Amino acid sequence: MSSSLSRRALLKGAALGGLATTGALSGCSSGPPPGTATWSMWSSSPEEQRVWTDFGHYVERRMHIRSASTLTPSDGYPTKLDLQLVSGTASMVTALNGWLIPTYASRGAHRPLDDLIAADPDFDPDDFYPAIRSISSFAGHTYAIGFDVAPTVLYYNKTLLERNGVDPPSPTEPMSWDTFRRLAIELSKRKGQYGFTCSPTIDDLVSWIYCAGGNVVDGDRDTSPLDAPEAMQAIHYVVDLFTKDRATPPIDNLVTQNASGAALANFLQGNVAFMQNGPWQVLNVRKASFEWDIVPFPAGPAGSKPRVSGSSFAIPSGVKGDDLDLAWRLLKTLTSTGALDIYARAGRNNPARLSAASAFEPPPENLGIVQRILKGEVAGGHPFDVTTNWNRVRLLLAQDLPRAFLGQKSAGDTIDGVMPRLNALMRQHRDAVRQAT
Repeated sequence: MSSSLSRRALLKGAALGGLATTGALSGCSSGPPPGTATWSMWSSSPEEQRVWTDFGHYVERRMHIRSASTLTPSDGYPTKLDLQLVSGTASMVTALNGWLIPTYASRGAHRPLDDLIAADPDFDPDDFYPAIRSISSFAGHTYAIGFDVAPTVLYYNKTLLERNGVDPPSPTEPMSWDTFRRLAIELSKRKGQYGFTCSPTIDDLVSWIYCAGGNVVDGDRDTSPLDAPEAMQAIHYVVDLFTKDRATPPIDNLVTQNASGAALANFLQGNVAFMQNGPWQVLNVRKASFEWDIVPFPAGPAGSKPRVSGSSFAIPSGVKGDDLDLAWRLLKTLTSTGALDIYARAGRNNPARLSAASAFEPPPENLGIVQRILKGEVAGGHPFDVTTNWNRVRLLLAQDLPRAFLGQKSAGDTIDGVMPRLNALMRQHRDAVRQAT
């Protein structure tokens, strides 16, 4: 089975999304025999690979057909998927991180699922958290079905805090920014010990921006509010933790520091008190050699409003005929309560289905706050607002933001310098939305 994206659509999409276009623009389809349930997913550790292996066994038991998964490290997944769509070798069901869904939907690379949902009385969309239903939609249509959804939280090293005589943070009342900064500085006084770690990228910075009442994307304009006072307050706060407070591990390699697992690697060394990350890292943090837990994200001037992220499965537009029927049954199986129970029990992340949430069990002891935040009972969360060319926004800011985090350029000058190019991308995004609707 294969699914292909036309050359014209690729070139249009590449211009909008900034995804890789190198390599052959035409290719022959090859792979498992017809009737095989093919699906793709990112996987960056042996623990994650075991989860997906269990998913494959589950698919074969439920569907009585062969399952063939393609697993790719997370940082390389979008590029590989783009090339697979072009060459006609993409799986019949592909995992999509929520920030990629507008990109692929606006390009026509994946098909809307509304007709399949409406024709299937056995599928209950109301069993999914509203946040992941929103993340999986574009221009009023459902393009994917979620398998996880969660807010960013704050991990803390219980052993390190106890050793330094610091009480554990409240699991229900978010720390204020002032309290968090004071603790981060205090816990950085010992040589080789640090108060905080996060990735110096916009995807981590955006949670602080939401907590200050700002945003990167303004849905009503074709300019970005990243230079507005609210966003700048957040940017100054986080950059100061790096450059003035020296509360973070030193950046000695920007390439590795920008990678998705850099903050996790810092935290697992055991000498960092707090790590900003999502519950999708529970699976990996469980191997830590110290006691740890999670608490709500620190509350800024607008409250505790970290980004809420999610991931979904989608069907490429090239899947037709009998393959489409098989793809829909496969997608339902991969997002069923039984499959997500496997996912949750492993600690891979909070499942997207309400009926599977109870399988996401401690440790950590405070794991229940994830579901309480999604329900609005503790702290809060903010939808991860992205554009149809978010990858280009990320790449642009990844070129300029590091200089601020390294102290080579002020945060104000950095943002002033990036705004003309950022606003050009916002105008491209608005044009893409208009064309898609």
